[in-house]
Amino acid sequence: MKVVREHYLRDDIWCGSEGCSECKQESTVLQRDACMESSLCSYPHYLLPDTNVVLHQIDVLEDPVIRNVIILQTVLQEVRHRSAPVYKRLKDIIHEKEKHFYTFTNEHRRETFIEREPGESANDRNDRAIRVAVKWYSQHLKTSKSDADGPRVVLLTNDQGNKQKAEESGLLVYKCEEYVKSLIANPELVDRLALSNDDKNEIVSSKVLFPEHLPLSRIQAGIKSGSFLQGTFRASRDNYLEATVFVQGEGEDSTEVLLQGLQNLNRAVHQDVVAVQLLPRDQWVAPSSVVLQDEGTAKDDEAEEEEEDKTLKITAAEAARKPTGKVVGIIKRSWRPFCGMLNASQIKEGHFVRSLGNAGEKDTEQEVLLLEHDVPHQAFSQAVLSFLPKMPWVITPEDMVKREDLRQLTVCSVDPPGCTDIDDALHCRELDNGNLEVGVHIADVSHFIRPGNALDKEAANRGTTVYLCGKASLTYAEAQMRIDDTSKNDDITTSLRGLNKLAKILKRRRIDKGALTLSSLEVRFHMDSETHDPIDLQTKELMETNSMVEEFMLLANISVAQKIYDEFPDCAMLRKHPAPPPSNYDILLKAAKSKAVEIHTDSAKALADSLDVAKVDGFPYFNTLLRILATRCMMQAVYFCSGMDSDFHHYGLASPIYTHFTSPIRRYADIIVHRLLAVAIGADSTYPDLMDKHKQSALANNLNYRHKMSQYAQRASVAFHTQLFFKSRGILNEEGFVLFVRKNAIIVLIPKFGLEGTVFFDTKDKAPPNLVFDEEGPTLKVEQHAFSIFDKVKVTISLDDSNIQHQKIRMALIDPVIPGVSVPAPDVEPQAKKPKLDR
Repeated sequence: MKVVREHYLRDDIWCGSEGCSECKQESTVLQRDACMESSLCSYPHYLLPDTNVVLHQIDVLEDPVIRNVIILQTVLQEVRHRSAPVYKRLKDIIHEKEKHFYTFTNEHRRETFIEREPGESANDRNDRAIRVAVKWYSQHLKTSKSDADGPRVVLLTNDQGNKQKAEESGLLVYKCEEYVKSLIANPELVDRLALSNDDKNEIVSSKVLFPEHLPLSRIQAGIKSGSFLQGTFRASRDNYLEATVFVQGEGEDSTEVLLQGLQNLNRAVHQDVVAVQLLPRDQWVAPSSVVLQDEGTAKDDEAEEEEEDKTLKITAAEAARKPTGKVVGIIKRSWRPFCGMLNASQIKEGHFVRSLGNAGEKDTEQEVLLLEHDVPHQAFSQAVLSFLPKMPWVITPEDMVKREDLRQLTVCSVDPPGCTDIDDALHCRELDNGNLEVGVHIADVSHFIRPGNALDKEAANRGTTVYLCGKASLTYAEAQMRIDDTSKNDDITTSLRGLNKLAKILKRRRIDKGALTLSSLEVRFHMDSETHDPIDLQTKELMETNSMVEEFMLLANISVAQKIYDEFPDCAMLRKHPAPPPSNYDILLKAAKSKAVEIHTDSAKALADSLDVAKVDGFPYFNTLLRILATRCMMQAVYFCSGMDSDFHHYGLASPIYTHFTSPIRRYADIIVHRLLAVAIGADSTYPDLMDKHKQSALANNLNYRHKMSQYAQRASVAFHTQLFFKSRGILNEEGFVLFVRKNAIIVLIPKFGLEGTVFFDTKDKAPPNLVFDEEGPTLKVEQHAFSIFDKVKVTISLDDSNIQHQKIRMALIDPVIPGVSVPAPDVEPQAKKPKLDR
C-alpha cells in the first residue's frame, strides 16, 4: 500500500535568539548572554537535549540553574509519545518565562527537515534530525551579522553512537552527566541526575535481595492464560510485611489475594497495579494479627528479616485461610513523591530530587506529609490567579436581574471567631400561618469559577481542602450562649432559637429512620501565639449548635441531590455510603459479646437502636468505645456519577440520595453540584463536560482519591503535632482502654487526648514474656494476665526520638502490674515546660 502525505516546509521559522538579526522574529526567548558557569563551556551557550535526556533527566532540566534550552519539535513529539507525565512537566517548563526554554519546529524549517532513508530506523532518523538541527543552529548563530561571537549550541546526549557521530560532524556535544558535573558552584545538581543505563544494574553486593520482576510480555501472557492475576496492591497500615491485592472481577466476583513477607511483596508500593501468582493451597495463610512496624533501620541482616517473616507464617484453621500469593511483576507504578533520609544502598536504584530541610523541624515535616500524601500545595500560577475577580468586587445591575435579593432577611452564619471564609449561613422567620421558614444560604463560588479555565482546572485537580493542625479554634460557643441567655430576644437570637428547635425535630426524624451517630475522637491543639507549638491538647467538645448547623446542611444537601437527579438522571454528581459487608462487624460483635451486650447489624436502624441501649453498669465510657469500634467497621463514602451506578443509598445518614452542596469554598464536588443546580433552575447555561457521564465519573474518581489522601494527611498532621506536644513533657501517666487485641500487642485509646497507641510485649531489648493469643475472644494472655477489648489500663506515654526519621509515641504498661512486663510509674509527672519568649 502506498501512503502519500503532504509536509509543508518554510524558510521563515525563527531561531528565537536575542542575538540573531537574520530571523524576522516577533519574539525572542533565548538570551544573547546565555551564560551558565561551566568549566567545559566558559562562553555563552544554549543547551539542546536529545529525547532520552529529556525523558530521564527532567528533574535536572526543571532546576532554576538550567536556562536557555532549545527543545526541538522532534524531541517534543517523541517525549509526548513515550511519557505523558514527562511531556506535561516539559510543557510547564517551556511556559516559564524566566527559564528561557524555546521550542524550535525543526520538522517544518526547510534546512532542518530530513527524510527517513531506506533501511533507517525511526530512532536513528530522529537522532540524525537532532544532529542536523544542532549543525544548522551552530552555523546560523555564527553567521548572524549583529553578533559574530554569538552563543554556541551544546548537544546533550547519553547515547554513545549519537555522541560519536555528532563529534565526527564537528558539533559541540557532551554527556548530560559530564555537563552537569562541570557546572560551577552547583554541586547539588549532580544528586538529581538519574542513572545512566550503564549504572542501572550495578550491584555493590553479591546478595540478590528480591526475585526479579518478569517482563511485561510474560506478564500479559500469564494473565491471558490465567496463571497470573492482575490487581491493585494495598499495603497494610498495621504491618509492613503484609499487603493485599484487590483483583477486580465481574459484578461481585472480585477477590483479594493476601501477601506476606518481603520476598512475596517484592518491592511493590501502595496502589501499584501488579501481577500476582497464587501459591499452592497448602501454603495459604490467614491474615496476621501481629503488629509489625518498620523501624526504619537499614536491613542488612538476612537472619533478622527471615525471623520477622516467620512470625507471620502461622498455622490457621482452613476456614480462616485466604488465597495467598506473591508479586511477580509491576504492571503500572503508582508514581508519587517519597521523602526520607538517604543511607548507603546496595543497588543504585534512584536519585535525589531536592532537600526539604532538617528532619524534625515543623516546616520540614509539614512539607513531607503533604508530599507523601500527594497533596498539591504549590503556589498558584499567574494563569490561575488571572481568573480571580478584580477587587473591589461589586454586585452589578446585570447580577440583580438574574438574582433574588434576600438582604432584608436576618441572615447569620455560625462560624469560628475571626473566620473570614464564611461560606454558609442560615435564616429563620415565623410566617403569618405560624409555621417557620428556614433558609440555607451558601456562597455562590461557582459564579466566579467558569468551566474549563485555568482556575477551574486547578480546583478540579486539587479536589478538596486539607486542614492541617493550626491555631483555628472551632467553637460554636457564642451562638450557644445567645440561645441559652433568656435576657436576649433580638432578631438573630430569636432566629437561632427557631433553628435549634427545628434541628432537634429533624435529627430525631433521621435517627428514627436509622441514621447512625458514631463517635470518632478528634483532638484540638491550643497553639502558642508566637512559636506556633502545641501547648495544650484536648478532645473536641461538640455543642448543640454544631448539631443545629449540621442538620440544616444535611437537609440542603439531600434536597439538592434530589433536584439535580430529577433534572439530570444520567450525570448528577452524588455521594453514597455503601452498607458494610457482614464480616466487617465481626470485631464489633465480639467486643459487645465480651461484655454480654447484644448488637444487631441487620440494618442501619437495627445497629443504631442497639447502640443506643448498649450500656454496662459502672462503665459509662463503654457506649462511646463501642461507637468508636462501629466507626471502624464502616465503608468509605464516595462520590459517583448517577448514570454509572444503581445504588445511591447513604447508609450512615439513612438517606436514599445525598450529595455535597454546602461547601463550594473547600470542595470541588460542590462546585459541580452548584453548576448542575444552576442549569436546573435556569440560572446558568450548561457545557458538554457537565453532561458527559464518563467525564463526570472520571472526575468523581479523582475527587475520591484527593478526599482519601486529605484524610490521611490530616491524621498525619495530628500525629506530628501530638509528637511535638509530648516532646517537652517527658513521661506522662494516663488511663486508657484496650481498643484492639493483637498477637503481640494491645492497642490502647487514651480518651483525654483522643490518642491511640500500641503497647508491645515482644520488644527486642528484653526476653519476650509468655504470650497466648485466642482469636475467638479475642484475648491475649501475657504471663498470667489476660487482656480483652475494653479493659481499663494505665500506661506511660513518651516520645521516642532516638531515630529522627521515625519518631514515635511509645506506650508502656503500668497497670495491671505484670512482673517483668510492666514498668514502674514515675514518682512525679513532669510539668509542661513553658516556652521561652524572646522579646
